[in-house]
Amino acid sequence: MNLTISGHHLELTPAIREYVQGKLERIKRHFDHVIDIAVILTVDNLPEKEKRQKAEINLRVRGKDLHAESIADNLYAAIDTLIDKLDRQVIKYKTKQQDHQHEAIKRLPDESDVVAPSGA
Repeated sequence: MNLTISGHHLELTPAIREYVQGKLERIKRHFDHVIDIAVILTVDNLPEKEKRQKAEINLRVRGKDLHAESIADNLYAAIDTLIDKLDRQVIKYKTKQQDHQHEAIKRLPDESDVVAPSGA
């Protein structure tokens, strides 16, 4: 799994990097077939408002790309809500994958449906 954490208008400190990696452990606990993760942390200095902190994530799994973003006044709060959103998406993706794999088992004929060939 490749993990890329980048900052726009923000210097990434080791504390922020460790915080994001610690939060991503929750995602790995639910689903470990992650190919690539790209996290973008942004600070927007808006003249009419206060500073706005934005966190985005792109997560690649087999057959699908998941994207989530969150905006808050505090960067750590933005990361927390971002991970919550992504966690829900990963759980939904995982249940769809599991349901799809069980479809083939459901369609197999029962033993009672199969007629045994009569021997001569």
